[in-house]
Amino acid sequence: MSKKLSEMTLEELWNLFPVYLTEHSDKWESWYNEEYQRLYAFLSKVKVRISHIGSTAIENIWAKPIIDILVEIPLEHDMDRVKDLIVQNGYICMADHAQTMSFNKGYTEHGFAEKVFHLHLRYWGNNDELYFRDYMNSNPTIAKEYEKLKLSLWKQYKYNRDGYTNAKHEFISGHTQKAKEEYKGRYTSTQNPLRVPFFGKDNLSRGK
Repeated sequence: MSKKLSEMTLEELWNLFPVYLTEHSDKWESWYNEEYQRLYAFLSKVKVRISHIGSTAIENIWAKPIIDILVEIPLEHDMDRVKDLIVQNGYICMADHAQTMSFNKGYTEHGFAEKVFHLHLRYWGNNDELYFRDYMNSNPTIAKEYEKLKLSLWKQYKYNRDGYTNAKHEFISGHTQKAKEEYKGRYTSTQNPLRVPFFGKDNLSRGK
């Protein structure tokens, strides 16, 4: 009988869910769109902003086939209330802090499901990933540098997710700062666009 995920050690979890990268796939955007519609169905009653983030939202680079989704809520919202809605709709809460929570869906006792999602719940404005995403999509040469870095780290940190994440930190933080200077104020509005516009190189004018 398989162990439950909650009973596994960190080492066992890392071995069951290793870091692996694949070529960019158009199906990732479709998976996000489908999940967005699911989230919309139960979060539209709450003032939220939903965004596709992470490497699967960056065009034409290799990535872990895991869809990262950012859900931002205003400061006056009760984060625990939104957490309950997310858990009631199939997500597992993996980290619960005062200002940020993270959830996943698609992790099983036998490994990854076909579709895997990470959902990051934050207060409005805690959204550096949006700036990094836009900067990579507007600068494909730099995005390829990021891809090269990721590929160089993959095998070394295959069974160490924290090490993989930490090894990318300097690159990500440096380019995020450049993005926030270039796109100053792009995502600071407290209006309620439920879906953040995607600033890829083919639709930079859309949503500006």
